Amino acid sequence: MAESARNTGARTGAARRRILEAAARRFYADGIAATGIDTITADAAVAKMSLYNNFASKSALVSAVLEARHVEWLALYARRARRTPDPLTRVLAVFDAYLDQAALAPEPGYRGSGLLNAASELPLGDPGRETVRRHLAEVDAILAAGLRELTDRVRAERIAQHLSYVLNGALVRAGLEADRRRLRDARALAVDLLTAL
Repeated sequence: MAESARNTGARTGAARRRILEAAARRFYADGIAATGIDTITADAAVAKMSLYNNFASKSALVSAVLEARHVEWLALYARRARRTPDPLTRVLAVFDAYLDQAALAPEPGYRGSGLLNAASELPLGDPGRETVRRHLAEVDAILAAGLRELTDRVRAERIAQHLSYVLNGALVRAGLEADRRRLRDARALAVDLLTAL
C-alpha cells in the first residue's frame, strides 16, 4: 500500500511539474488572459482533472507560476552572489541574475520579465500581483543591503531606489523591444553609478 501511495505521489508531482512548466511557457509567450486551461493541459499532456487536482483555479496556477519565477530568480542571484567577494559585485549580481533569467527565455520570443508582464495583466487585488510586489521588494532589499556596505544607510536607500528604477525600466524596455541589450545597458549604468561612490 505504501508503495502504491509513493507511486501516486510521484506521478502527481510529475504532473504538477509539467503543468507548471507548460503554464509558464504559455503565459510568457501568449499572456495569461490569452492562455486557456485546455491549452495548458494539452501542452502538459495531462487531463483537465489533473490540473484541478493540483491547482484550485487558474488564478492559483498563475500565482504558482509567478512564485516559481521568483524562486528561479533568487537561485540565479544566490549563485552569482556566492561567487562575489565584495559588496559592489554583489549589487551588480542583481543585474546579472536578471540577465541570466533573460538568457533562459526562448529565442526568439524574449518578452522581458515574466513577472512584470503578468502584473500588467492582473487586476488589482489579484494574489499574483502580490507575488510580483514581494519579488520587487526583495530585490530592493538585496540592493539596499549591498549598498549599506558601501555607504551610509540613507544614501544606500536612495541609490537602491535609483538602481531599482533603472533596472525595472530596462526590464520593461527589454520586453517591449524584445532586446536583452537593455539589461546590459542598465548594468553598465549601475557600474557608472557605483564606481562613483
